[in-house]
Amino acid sequence: MTFSRISVTQCKEIIAKGEVTIVDVRDSQSYEAAHIEEASFLDDSNVAQFVESANKATPLIVYCYHGNTSQGAASYFNEQGFEEVYSMDGGFEEWRTSS
Repeated sequence: MTFSRISVTQCKEIIAKGEVTIVDVRDSQSYEAAHIEEASFLDDSNVAQFVESANKATPLIVYCYHGNTSQGAASYFNEQGFEEVYSMDGGFEEWRTSS
C-alpha cells in the first residue's frame, strides 16, 4: 500500500464528497495565518496522538507549503496503517491561488 499524489482540484473534489481528514504539516505560524478549513495542524508534538486516535479508514489528505514535505508525511501515515492517504501537489501555496 502507498499514498497517492493528487492535484488541488482532486483534493477539492474529495473534500466535497464529505468524510475526510485533512492535516497541515507546515509550521504553526503558517497554519495560524491561513489553512484549509477543517484541517488539523500536526507537528512532532502531536502526531503520535493523532495516529493513535484517528480513524485510519477515513481518507487522509496531507499538505504542506508546496507539496514536497507532505509526500514524506503521507508515506509515514501509510506506514502507520492509514488506508487511503493523499499528498496534495502544489501544497497550500497552490490551494491559496486556485479558484
